Amino acid sequence: MPIQNFTPAWMTEDHRMLYDSALRFFKEQWVPKDAKWREQGSVDRETWLEAGANGFLCASMPEEYGGAGGDFGHEAAIMFAQCEAGISSFGGFLHSGIVAPYILHYGSEEQKRRWLPKLATGELVGAIAMTEPGTGSDLQGVRTHAVKEGDTYRLNGSKTFITNGQLANLVIVVCKTSKDEGAQGMSLLVVETDGATGFRRGRNLDKLGMEGQDTSELFFDDVLVPEANLLGGAEGQGFFQLMQELPQERLIVAICGVGSMQLAVDETLAYTKERKAFGKPVFSFQNTRFKLAECQATLMASRALVDAAMVSHLKGELGVDRAALIKYWITDNQCKVIDECLQLFGGYGYMKEYVIARLWADARVQRIYGGTNEIMKELASRFL
Repeated sequence: MPIQNFTPAWMTEDHRMLYDSALRFFKEQWVPKDAKWREQGSVDRETWLEAGANGFLCASMPEEYGGAGGDFGHEAAIMFAQCEAGISSFGGFLHSGIVAPYILHYGSEEQKRRWLPKLATGELVGAIAMTEPGTGSDLQGVRTHAVKEGDTYRLNGSKTFITNGQLANLVIVVCKTSKDEGAQGMSLLVVETDGATGFRRGRNLDKLGMEGQDTSELFFDDVLVPEANLLGGAEGQGFFQLMQELPQERLIVAICGVGSMQLAVDETLAYTKERKAFGKPVFSFQNTRFKLAECQATLMASRALVDAAMVSHLKGELGVDRAALIKYWITDNQCKVIDECLQLFGGYGYMKEYVIARLWADARVQRIYGGTNEIMKELASRFL
């Protein structure tokens, strides 16, 4: 059942109010714009400012840095609302739930005061550039490198599959500051792209799903980055920083999976009760009811797993192994449930004008990004 019909253990009254407000806003204000965004391959730049003005960016950032002063539960409330409204075009999950925490946790006081308030308003759009054409989930294979020259780094390399890539103007770049030290030579440099010589964006990638979310290639050709933009204050901390933040990233993927499953089941229930075949509603057939009962059971189990993970994460107790297993299990089942739901729509399920078709296409990448599900199982098996 959608969150509006019950209260998860992690959700406070404040979380609930934010969820209700966000869900109403997304349905009334953004759902009518979603077709346009999908056609143009990106939300409008003004959408980020609108999100900031309504309190939907950096909800967990401290008030002293321009945020709303909440916790990750506030971010999750917005994420559930966005997914249950069927809005996959907006990359706020990554901006608020991944990029901003890197700056909060590893940035200097000057960095936090310079960047976080503008991330909260939407003046800055955040991205994180990890993946490269030849690396995929192998972060230690990163080839982008930065050479120190006085108080400046000269950054060279290329990245791909970068969410928010066409609009982002604050990009955390995973790079090597020492080529010969493996993971210990990795650092995170923050690139302010506006006016940056040598920075360029490649094409907005033509994807199977999430058509309205800009996903891009980024190129860094002798980009000069101030030493002051290094996260953590010293070189070689990048791999540790990434590992510390990845459990939250993988929980975010799972939250999106549950929210999308919920929308798929809701839409399919409504459709099968209205659509008639052989003179009676499709829902009246035993196979339909059994399939939807199975989908509901999987959804309930998935939500319970994510809710338990939320409780742990809000206590600071969600480990790398558990987050990996949750990400893999939820996204595998997300794809299965949405596929079963699409089947019950018949031919109409294959039409992109129906949200179920878009949910099906959007779901497929969930098993790939944030670390492929094969990598998730490999990672978790090391803790057995």
